[in-house]
Amino acid sequence: MLAIAAAVVFGVWLLLDLFDTNLGAPDLFNFSTMASLGLLLLALYLAGVGSGPRTGGTGSGRRFYGRRPGRG
Repeated sequence: MLAIAAAVVFGVWLLLDLFDTNLGAPDLFNFSTMASLGLLLLALYLAGVGSGPRTGGTGSGRRFYGRRPGRG
């Protein structure tokens, strides 16, 4: 989820740069702010923060219902 948020930040930043606008706040939407925010989100994603729901404590791996694949 954080990687998607980082992609959105970088996408918005790219569009703002391509259209050469600052939305009236030049200190808010500058290179260092947007790059820092995007890299922070990517670092949090790579660190495992917000990586999604964990499986319950019991049973690790896939659950097979019916016939298990690979068993003749």
